Amino acid sequence: MTEEHKKSFIKMNFDLETKSQEKGLFKGYASIFDEVDSQNDRVVRGAFQKSLQQAINAGQMPKMLWQHNEKELIGLWTTIREDAKGLYVEGKLLTDVVKAKEAHALIQEKALDGLSIGYIVKQALRGKERGAVRLLTEVEVLEISLVTFPANAGARISN
Repeated sequence: MTEEHKKSFIKMNFDLETKSQEKGLFKGYASIFDEVDSQNDRVVRGAFQKSLQQAINAGQMPKMLWQHNEKELIGLWTTIREDAKGLYVEGKLLTDVVKAKEAHALIQEKALDGLSIGYIVKQALRGKERGAVRLLTEVEVLEISLVTFPANAGARISN
């Protein structure tokens, strides 16, 4: 196999890219900054920085789960970082795991594209009025899941 072929990509209609030699690779955003989610939370820029640095220093990336189920580990996050838009991620589904193989099929058919974070709030601000949006200023990400319905509407598998 030539080096040129090894570097080739298959481009899907919804901007999901998978390397032809490495099944199960994908990328997207696990959280979008300054979007109010269905839980009435809004993550601000910089909220993930401290916990991500601690995770990197400890060699402990957040886990990749199926639908926030701690018993269904389906892959590995290879890249997690903040950028101007939000929490950018790249991951690899472990397609020898049955649920990961199912997730891969669902992603390929565009039936599944949601991402969601499981986290501990370290610091937050909230107005005094009832129903006020909670501003998450520091959060510790424990896991990032592939989900059917993300709380943060923009948290999607994409390019």
